[in-house]
Amino acid sequence: MHIIRFGLGYYKRYLPIFLLAALLSSAAIVCDLAIPLIDAGFIDFVLAYDAEDPPSGGLFSFLYSGKYGAPGTWQLFGTLAVLFTVIFLLRILCIYVKNYILRWSGLQMENKLREVTYDKLLALDGETLSRYNMGELLTVINRDTIIFKDFYSLIAMGLFDSVLMIALSVVALTTMDWRLLFIPVAIAPFFVFSLVRYLSASRKLFRAIRDGYSEINLDVQENIDAVRIVRSFAAEEKEMSKFDACNGKVRDLSIRQVKLNAKYNAIFTGFQQIGYVGTIVIAVLLVLSGNLYIGSLAAATTYVTKIIAHITQISNNCFSMQNQLVSGGRLQKLLSEESAVPEYPSALVFSPAPHVRLDDVSVTLGGKQALKHISLDVPYGKKVGVMGGTGSGKSVLLKCLSRIFDTTDGAVLIDGQDVKAYPLEVVRAEFAYVFQDVFLFSNTIDANIAFARPDCDEEIVKDAAETAQAAKFIEKLDEGYSTIVGERGMGLSGGQKQRISIARALVKGAPVLVFDDASSALDMATEKRVLAAVKEKCAGRTFFIASHRVSSVMDCDEILFLRDGEIAERGTAEELIAKGGAFAAIWKLQTSDGQLDDSSYGKEEL
Repeated sequence: MHIIRFGLGYYKRYLPIFLLAALLSSAAIVCDLAIPLIDAGFIDFVLAYDAEDPPSGGLFSFLYSGKYGAPGTWQLFGTLAVLFTVIFLLRILCIYVKNYILRWSGLQMENKLREVTYDKLLALDGETLSRYNMGELLTVINRDTIIFKDFYSLIAMGLFDSVLMIALSVVALTTMDWRLLFIPVAIAPFFVFSLVRYLSASRKLFRAIRDGYSEINLDVQENIDAVRIVRSFAAEEKEMSKFDACNGKVRDLSIRQVKLNAKYNAIFTGFQQIGYVGTIVIAVLLVLSGNLYIGSLAAATTYVTKIIAHITQISNNCFSMQNQLVSGGRLQKLLSEESAVPEYPSALVFSPAPHVRLDDVSVTLGGKQALKHISLDVPYGKKVGVMGGTGSGKSVLLKCLSRIFDTTDGAVLIDGQDVKAYPLEVVRAEFAYVFQDVFLFSNTIDANIAFARPDCDEEIVKDAAETAQAAKFIEKLDEGYSTIVGERGMGLSGGQKQRISIARALVKGAPVLVFDDASSALDMATEKRVLAAVKEKCAGRTFFIASHRVSSVMDCDEILFLRDGEIAERGTAEELIAKGGAFAAIWKLQTSDGQLDDSSYGKEEL
């Protein structure tokens, strides 16, 4: 029930529509149940009317008083035909409007669920999202939203219709003769027992099938992203075998589901036939004993058929509901996740020249301490270099500045205030990041560069590309800045992607630039030109740059050398070289093997 209540939170605005649909559905059911009574009137008062033993007429007895045509005449036949047509058309109209408004409200709910799950995806931090694989997330956003809304737009109303139809049919049969209910009541306990077992088994299968689809989505996603790796290792057959295993698992589970459906459908069909045949036998006996008329026999047969059919319909709806509850549970789980980087609403804003300070900052990720007691003072305009080996904490240090990761102990202060006191949107607007792993959206080059300011002038985009040393290769492309690129678009070299990413950061115009090994794919000469142009363009701004290359940080105001999340050395390049420590060793290694050779200066990487 908690999953249904969770869904009501998104469907409650459409409850008036649901109630209107329930009213229309009730009218359609009443019309549907009235039609057999009219059929009975055709038989008992027109075709086989016996004046010596006239039937009672039941609900429509007022029609047979002679006012609308004497029994056994064409006039009464015409009256009944008109009434039948009106009721039939009214039923069709009610069903049409009901189905339309229910489908409409369901699609609105689906759209809302997709929006909130996508918003949640963007709001959650990386550590929380790492608990989900890509296939799981895609299944939640694409598949579960569609399946779950069907409970409110289809199944709930289907259950309402079936219960109301059964209840009214039972009342109608009771008014004819209560003995007609003997067989349906007798088989009801056996039906309920079978239905409970059916639903329990089906829910387990739906969970397994859904997990199987998530595995397929993950496998497809990984092979799309890693297609070049798969081909370079000639691993196509291996990956195909892995996909076949996932696909085969879903197939086998689906076959089990088909077998389960076939088994219980046979059981429910057996109950249906027993109830139908048994009730007909009783009805025939009542007719032969003079307790029931022929027309009433026909109506009773129809009502029994409807009762049995809707009992079966309840079982089918309950079966489908298991799938929807599984999907709803997955949606609820994702939407109830709490981000490790929570939002704290406030009206605080930064000064135009933010002063950044790290006060004894420690960060723990996945149970491992990534940063330990980092303290750093960065007045506006200062340039800070960060070096260290792989896993030393460089990226974590840079990411905690804008709360991509939150500090475990200590605080990141901006203008003297804990960064957690500012709205996340305000904090992240102050930083322009360039990461080592560049992601380009499947869009034009100019759209990628203008990502932070999509309405900016074309000149701003071109100026940023020029500063990032990207203009020359972009202009050589067939469509220039209108060329479609991205992870699945036109292939660019790693260095070209990094320069587009640098241009994207420049267009943002944030007061703090953060380069996280942002020039690793560039040759030394291109890197030198890029960094020189960026520093000239952004003179006066705060600049954090993490790199494995000494040349990238040589002119920084302060350099931190990290080891195992701690500051092992700090100072200017000259001070660190003079100390003869780890930084000096790397400097000697990189300058002695020719890595700082500028012989390629002036050559454009294509």
